[in-house]
Amino acid sequence: MMGAVMAAAVGVAVRTVLSVLGCLMVAVLVYTIATDGLPFRIELLTRWMAALLIDFYIHIAIIGAWVVYKESSWIMATVWIILLICLGSVTTCGYIVLQFFKLTPEESSKDPLYFVLARHQKIDVTEHRKGPSVVTARVIFVVLGCLMLGTLLYTLIVDGSPFRSELYTPWVVATLIDFYIIVVALAVWVAYKESSWISAFLWILFLVCFGRDLKSSNPPLMIVGGDE
Repeated sequence: MMGAVMAAAVGVAVRTVLSVLGCLMVAVLVYTIATDGLPFRIELLTRWMAALLIDFYIHIAIIGAWVVYKESSWIMATVWIILLICLGSVTTCGYIVLQFFKLTPEESSKDPLYFVLARHQKIDVTEHRKGPSVVTARVIFVVLGCLMLGTLLYTLIVDGSPFRSELYTPWVVATLIDFYIIVVALAVWVAYKESSWISAFLWILFLVCFGRDLKSSNPPLMIVGGDE
């Protein structure tokens, strides 16, 4: 009984936090556009901004893989992917909060995070699709991780440290906020998936410090449960 109450409380907390963060990002976007104009200007695309955008869209690819896994309709999945590409964390937060509102009262009271993350379909269908999907996802996300590592090393070598005040233009700051809101969403999944709080803390620390440092052996399609 106590476990169910705790699970429900965690679900409410996650839903509330992501709702607030989504609204925060909308405010940041509106403020940045009002004070600094649109972001589609070549002078904004510095080397570190380009590296940040690559890291950002690798995170979008992770969320996008889950959306494709979650949605039963390719049309709806495509619409959500386009919104993810255009609006980033605003769409991420909105999509996850929407999944909470889709839960039945029984699902909300049992383990809301499980039912939000999992795809509702028959077990035999899941098992039939699981093998090739997981292998493909592992390869894709290992490649993306190597791409980001190469980008990070190259940018450090040719442009130096990112901790310079002149790099932090309004749009870089807005992109960083967008990026770390998505990191928060991924951190919730990591904390839920890991059976050890120490392991969860370390993976979340890697996420915060190095961006796309999720386990390549546990791609987003293996979304529920603890470590195998």
